[in-house]
Amino acid sequence: MSSALRLDGPFQRPDHPDDPPRPLGKIMAAARPDAQSALLHDLRSWLSEERSRLRGAFEAGLDPEQAIYGYARTIDALIGALLDFARGRLYPLANPTRGERLAVVAVGGYGRGELAPFSDIDLLFLHPYKRTPHGEQMIEFLLYKLWDLGLKVGQATRSVDDCIRLARSDVTICTSLLEARLIWGDEPLFDGFETRFAREVLHGSSIAFVEAKLAERDARHQRTGDSRYLLEPNVKEGKGGLRDLHTLFWLGRFLYRIDQPADLIGHGVLTRATLRKFLVARKFLWAVRCHLHYLTGRAEERLTFDLQPEVARRMGYRDRKTSRAVERFMKRYYLIAKEVGSLTRIFCASIEERHKRPRLTLARLGLGRRRVDGMLIQGGRIGPEDAKLFEREPMAMLRLFHLAQERDLDIHPEALRLITLNLKRVDQHLRDDPAANACFLALLTSRKAPDRTLRRMNEAGLLGRFLPEFGRIVAQMEHSLYHVYTVDEHTIQAIGVIHEIEQGALRDELPLATKLMPKILSRTELLVALLFHDLGKGRGGDHSEIGADLVAQAGPRLGLSPEQTETVVWLVRHHLLMSRVAFKRDIEDPKTVADLVERVQSPERLRLLLIMTAADIRAVGPGVWNGWKGQLLRDLYHEAEAAMAGGDWTARAVQRVEAKQQVLTRELPGWAPAAIRAYLDRHDPRYWLSFDTAAQRWHADLVRAAEREGRPLTIEFRVDRFRARTEMVLFAPDHSGLFMKVVGALALSGVSIVDARIFTTTDGMALDSFGIQNADDLSAVADDGRLGRIRANVERALMGEIALDRALAGRRSQPQRALAIEVERRVLVDNNASRTHTVIEVNGRDRPGLLFRLARALKDLGMVISSAHISTYGERVVDVFYVKDVFGLKVTQPTKIRRIQRELDRALREDVEAAPAGAGRTAAPA
Repeated sequence: MSSALRLDGPFQRPDHPDDPPRPLGKIMAAARPDAQSALLHDLRSWLSEERSRLRGAFEAGLDPEQAIYGYARTIDALIGALLDFARGRLYPLANPTRGERLAVVAVGGYGRGELAPFSDIDLLFLHPYKRTPHGEQMIEFLLYKLWDLGLKVGQATRSVDDCIRLARSDVTICTSLLEARLIWGDEPLFDGFETRFAREVLHGSSIAFVEAKLAERDARHQRTGDSRYLLEPNVKEGKGGLRDLHTLFWLGRFLYRIDQPADLIGHGVLTRATLRKFLVARKFLWAVRCHLHYLTGRAEERLTFDLQPEVARRMGYRDRKTSRAVERFMKRYYLIAKEVGSLTRIFCASIEERHKRPRLTLARLGLGRRRVDGMLIQGGRIGPEDAKLFEREPMAMLRLFHLAQERDLDIHPEALRLITLNLKRVDQHLRDDPAANACFLALLTSRKAPDRTLRRMNEAGLLGRFLPEFGRIVAQMEHSLYHVYTVDEHTIQAIGVIHEIEQGALRDELPLATKLMPKILSRTELLVALLFHDLGKGRGGDHSEIGADLVAQAGPRLGLSPEQTETVVWLVRHHLLMSRVAFKRDIEDPKTVADLVERVQSPERLRLLLIMTAADIRAVGPGVWNGWKGQLLRDLYHEAEAAMAGGDWTARAVQRVEAKQQVLTRELPGWAPAAIRAYLDRHDPRYWLSFDTAAQRWHADLVRAAEREGRPLTIEFRVDRFRARTEMVLFAPDHSGLFMKVVGALALSGVSIVDARIFTTTDGMALDSFGIQNADDLSAVADDGRLGRIRANVERALMGEIALDRALAGRRSQPQRALAIEVERRVLVDNNASRTHTVIEVNGRDRPGLLFRLARALKDLGMVISSAHISTYGERVVDVFYVKDVFGLKVTQPTKIRRIQRELDRALREDVEAAPAGAGRTAAPA
């Protein structure tokens, strides 16, 4: 049985700089079988020194390839030394039998000779036909020593027959064994395994393996988000990550028995240019992965927000005037991921095509071929009939995507390769070509999944090349928890939402947008506006204004008329208008609607803006859109539509109040007329305009029951799952600080407050409504037990049983990684947004208890809050308060305004991350 390390097998790097680990000979020679703890101590010191040496060299600029292969060599040496010691000193065999042979084999990534700093060490203990006591002793000794050294080991003990049987039935095991490399032990045993593996597993099963690996890849992408543009990507498993490069290599090794990616050139799968791209991408991703492991001290594969700035710094990125280092680094990451996607897509599609089972179809006999406009359609795929077509006629690249879109065809991988080779031919001459722009506009406005076509063009690099304005935001990220995708992917997703609206697929989720879509007269303008709405990002300044300027220049080039260009420019400039008004302003305030109508002016623009806003928000990421946001936008739309229809708002409001009171009167059959009249007179007009009839009926019954039973405090809940909102209504004697205490208790209960409407009846009772959601997933709070605990917290807070300041200290709603994102503080005091109230807008970092602290500051300033509107964008919160002073007037004195800004800014800065010593009694979280 040989103990020599196998240095001539697959995956070894003869051209790799020889920098072996420090020899273990002295340590092992001095080790005594009866002094295992001393041996473990010496090995731990040796391993720590070797890891430190590799880390130091890597962080000083060593190629990540050398660090990864160097660590694998280190583990090789460690395992070999331990097994030599065990066989020679602990469990010697003078005359081992054939059944006592043992081979220790590296599999998986370790089999390739690659080990990231904290990767698992995957081992296969290979024996001839059955386990023996001696083999068990050797394996047990090695595993315990590796575990004692703090290493994570994945291991399996199998016979050669077991390996062959499992490899034929399990693609994961087959892949792992595909990369098997002998570390220590019986070479003839391992050679025999390799021979049988090649003959009985690899031979004749290439089709099944290719199909299984591609299916496995697709399933992995689904698990990790199915986008290479997620803002916190998984470097190893995510789309465009290292595992995609591994898949490419596995397929090449299975099909062509290669040992290195460079070997694929000889089989015509990679060119020298694509090999360079493969190696550059692998080197970059290896470097990122090593930094992640070293920074966290564990096998961290996710590039989270808190790690991104430090990884960027370590990889040499620095801030510039118009862009931050972290954003430039992440843009490079996404471009690499895009390159990996292009490589793996073309490679996998090529070998899939080359190794398909022959089928006797019309297409294969040549009878199913069709030639259309210089393109060849065969077997559901389209490509150029002549490999020189794109070189002679660059516009044919656009035509290819349009034909594929209209005929629902896949694009042949060879066509994608030819597009990559000819991207340089997409020049200003083509961009100015009316026919090329007409073709592009046709595919953008097609009713056949334009988002899928745009994504294909973006992946191929053609979209950004033809539309340089778009090319600037390819792989552009925003360092924010609110955004899930890069700017280019978000833009394409938004266009996809429009397609889903048109298909009726979002009727339940976006009912108004679905209803309005067939009525719009400016569909082309809407889609062009969505394409350009965020193209101003990353240039410094207001991206809406920059985007409007960009589309003003691009509109005529794309073939838009002056009227169309004007509409698109307006939509891009104002694409955030409706969401800002709906989420930050009191819709029942007449000035809110009047200001919106003054800007919009046209019913068609109002319809376009509503649809564009819904698509934009829904495309931000999963869970960002919900029914409550939809309801706010619908309410605002209907108010603006009514205002545009004409008539005096004040007169219309009076009519609406009277109509609502009449409807409610009919909904209270058990009430005496005098009681109904008295109840109606208790509320001011703002109340009647703020709720629908169902809510007003609920409130009336709640108030009547509370007064009949003599309850000093009533708290009730109503769950609205569609709008993802639970309404909590509180009825109690009004007093200073009531709002502050309630929002503090709700923060203590672990819920998010999305809105608050505060009313005082004519007889001094508070009837306050709070919209709340679960903080984790922004859904309606529906659990009866939890609602009971929320009620108890509010009651105790109002009775003074909870010291809210201390109870909220140290609570954190956002993950630690969110603290790495900078959030600017801002306090705006606006006396023009409302005719009756001063509107205060507060921007800052979200955290538990912030609304409580802001409310406390406003109370101390003598402000009376009429309504509060809370919007959360990832780590950032925007709270808007409609306030008056104690005399019921707006705040207009400059000194008072400056004091408000100063005190609210102080509340934003308050450190609530660490609880003060001796914190008092707290309520249990709900």
